Amino acid sequence: MASADSPQIDTTKPSIARVYDAFVGGKDNFEVDREVLHQILKIAPEAVQVGRQCRGWLIRVVRFLAGQAGISQFLDLGSGLPTAENTHQAAQRINAEARVVYVDNDPSVAAHGRALLEENENTHFVVADLRNPAEILTNPVVTKYLDLSQPVALIQCNTLHHVPNDEDPLGIMSTYVDALAAGSYLAISHLHNPDDGSSRARLAVESQARFNAMMGSCYYRKRDEIQALFQGLEMVEPGLTYLFDWWPDGPRLAEPSDGEYNLLGGVARKP
Repeated sequence: MASADSPQIDTTKPSIARVYDAFVGGKDNFEVDREVLHQILKIAPEAVQVGRQCRGWLIRVVRFLAGQAGISQFLDLGSGLPTAENTHQAAQRINAEARVVYVDNDPSVAAHGRALLEENENTHFVVADLRNPAEILTNPVVTKYLDLSQPVALIQCNTLHHVPNDEDPLGIMSTYVDALAAGSYLAISHLHNPDDGSSRARLAVESQARFNAMMGSCYYRKRDEIQALFQGLEMVEPGLTYLFDWWPDGPRLAEPSDGEYNLLGGVARKP
């Protein structure tokens, strides 16, 4: 359970975590969060499918990291509300001893997180802000359950596009990467604006405007801006790509929508 001094849940304003929960069909959201989804559905009817695409990418990434990459420690930043399948479930299905620490500063996540996520002694939850890497990297729960002198998988799934440029997302990521041991991995998915005059670029601009009007922080970045977040790391094939092209589970039976083209994801290894 969340501690007594945890931030109070404000049901009058949309929450990023609860809005994502609505996108993937979860039940831990309120009408104010569903209104954001309804507004986005007006311009991007495929938004729910996009949400599922993000979750599918995350699970494929975790399976790769826990399996082929041999990673047994995961730090999932801005993890959001639990859904049908989560990082710890995907990792521990492959390696029952895999340790996962989730981090989120959303009061809704804090209220549900510990009870829902701490299913076993290898899964833990921290209330903290991913924009404060020094605080997170020295958090007693993080340092107790993760050995930062050994390889760790750091996950930023749909988080960094909520960090504006004036809060220095590049600097934030540099601090995290500097603290990781050689052999660690970084996984990032991020909203993308191709900035090429296409219908996808127009959708990115309009979606960003609507998100910002309702939630206050959402930035569709260009490919080179997203790629820069991996600075100094070695990209795993196929590099920074559309989520549906990152080692899909099977053949693509339908052409992805514009909304699905507005997300890029990649995994990189620290040499």
